[in-house]
Amino acid sequence: MASKKKSIDAAYSSAQARYATLGVDTEAAMEALSKVAISLHCWQGDDVGGFENPGGELGSGLAVTGNHPGKARTPEELRADLDMALSLIPGTHRLNLHAFYGEFGGKKVQRDQIAPEHFKNWIDWAKAKGMGMDFNPTCFAQPKASDGFTLSHPKKAIRDFWVNHCIASREVGAFMGKALGSTTVTNVWIPDGWKDVPVDRLGPRQRLEDSLDRVFAKPLPAKHHLDAVESKLFGIGSESYVVGSHEFYMGYAIKNQKVLCLDAGHFHPTEGIADKLSSTLLYVPRVLLHVSRGVRWDSDHVVILNDDIRTLANEIVASGKIGNIHIGLDFFDASINRVAAWTIGARAMQKGLLSALLRPSAMLADMEAKDDKTGRLGLIDETVAMPFGAVWNYYCMKNEAPAGVDWLDEVRTYEKKVLFSRA
Repeated sequence: MASKKKSIDAAYSSAQARYATLGVDTEAAMEALSKVAISLHCWQGDDVGGFENPGGELGSGLAVTGNHPGKARTPEELRADLDMALSLIPGTHRLNLHAFYGEFGGKKVQRDQIAPEHFKNWIDWAKAKGMGMDFNPTCFAQPKASDGFTLSHPKKAIRDFWVNHCIASREVGAFMGKALGSTTVTNVWIPDGWKDVPVDRLGPRQRLEDSLDRVFAKPLPAKHHLDAVESKLFGIGSESYVVGSHEFYMGYAIKNQKVLCLDAGHFHPTEGIADKLSSTLLYVPRVLLHVSRGVRWDSDHVVILNDDIRTLANEIVASGKIGNIHIGLDFFDASINRVAAWTIGARAMQKGLLSALLRPSAMLADMEAKDDKTGRLGLIDETVAMPFGAVWNYYCMKNEAPAGVDWLDEVRTYEKKVLFSRA
């Protein structure tokens, strides 16, 4: 162990000197990274099952593939798996919880009746870990969503049910934020849409706008709670028309100054969300990112450090508004170890951010200002070969998280001792 620490220290010292020749302060980069909390999504751990109706159907175009052993079956098991993942991810992070992960004591609680008491154990767990939490109303996997419409439903009684569910979710989110001393982002996503081409595209959007106005009517302290809205291009079962399109929510967020959620998988497969940040942040106060990896569609693959993540991280850092950008993960892969999925995804996002923070930004900006396009392109390409991995390993070691692939051994041990024992 001592020899490995010595090796990591030596590699970091060399990397630090090389980055310094480009005017990059590696210590400052690591300090900046330590202030970014990634919001881990609870639904990776149990295949978006929740605890409201174990074994219930997802619906709404959502699908989880794979059957790797060890899925969490109870809140206690899910928290234990999260504990394991968080121990392998450097820094202090957050938990993103969906409403149907409440603990209802065996009682049937309708979604428009959820309250902070149903999330007490989650809040206590997060408080003990010094973490913040984020929240989401669950507008799927429920009989009143079986026809694919919720907040834009043509029947007022069903719209009212979902409006009241979202109102209750905001109250839960605000309670979480106050209890934990960390602002909760409560994100509204609905599956509403048509499989085939509709005649009336305007009507559902008018109903959605009215429903959202009702949901957000009560002001909540921004210190404790922020509202976010999330768009989608299409879904399974809503291929031709989605009520909550990007244009709809972009307009709604600007008009009402809400947080706009950009999900990496919710746009055209060749369309990245990185380029949207600089435009979006001109008009909305904050952005929520749901970081995923789509493969030909919104398939929610586990995030890895690919070109999309590097580009997104570069834009986050270059925007100068990293404090106004909330970063959450959103994928669900049951074909691999679920704890490993969290670990791989969160560490990949962190590595992308560290790589961006280690870019010679001042030098690149100076070249751009001088119209030195040749130098800019050359330097961007050369930075790819800089010893970024040595800085990452040192950052992990400083934060008492495994460096390199050492985390994989810990996951495999946990899998044998804990996950494989679950029926």
